[in-house]
Amino acid sequence: MGCDSSAPRRYNGALSPSVDGPPMKDALSAVNCGNCSVRRLCLPADLSAEEIDRLEKITGKRRVLRAGETLYRAGDPFANLFAIRSGSFKSTVIAADGDTQVTHFALPGELLGLDAYSGRMHSSFAEALEDSSVCVLPFAQLEGLAQEVPALQHQIYSIFSEELKKENETLLLLGKRSAETRMAALLMNISSRYSRRGYSATAFVLSMPRTDIANYLGLTAETVSRLLTKFQREKVIAVRGREVEILDLIALSELAGTHCSYEDAGA
Repeated sequence: MGCDSSAPRRYNGALSPSVDGPPMKDALSAVNCGNCSVRRLCLPADLSAEEIDRLEKITGKRRVLRAGETLYRAGDPFANLFAIRSGSFKSTVIAADGDTQVTHFALPGELLGLDAYSGRMHSSFAEALEDSSVCVLPFAQLEGLAQEVPALQHQIYSIFSEELKKENETLLLLGKRSAETRMAALLMNISSRYSRRGYSATAFVLSMPRTDIANYLGLTAETVSRLLTKFQREKVIAVRGREVEILDLIALSELAGTHCSYEDAGA
């Protein structure tokens, strides 16, 4: 996908806090891996119908979390991966001085819990930013099935590779010198991730509060608000509450110091 902002826009409803208890649970029980809207970005990608059926036998458990609830904590033993079906999460760590640092924002179709693979213990906290749902993937059973299903094994390797790529992108983002560049780069990052999930690259909901964005970027909340106002005044974006519309994708990419193209849009 390129930088054509004239394409029809569609807000990512999965990131809007519109889930209401029992109806959400009913909807979850009716959705399986075969018809999940994010299947191509999750573990079942590229699997046959028979292989998906085998996977569903070990991933039948779903969890619904309200905004602010914790999925796992630092120090918890590693047992499961979690595939985000709807909503969004933030990952945080506690620094040596006791301060909390936001390290990642996770969206639908992405996995949580990979940080615990090598040490077999979670090193971070995962908290729902809004009402969210996840599929629970017991890793021991997943590994066993992967040995019998080459496509699944390949997908797991690809996901670990993507995780390393995301870590590198985070380092590049936080290494950018100016506050303006960091803010623009974050918006471009979220835009491209929404695009890969079939949503609009130019209209989406920022489910994370300004304070979390500031913590993640190493800025103050006041600076984040000032930059969003500046981008809006320059007609690069439009902001309505937590809804963001990118009016000039090329200008935003230039502010971020990135190329305005989404080669992975169909991945």
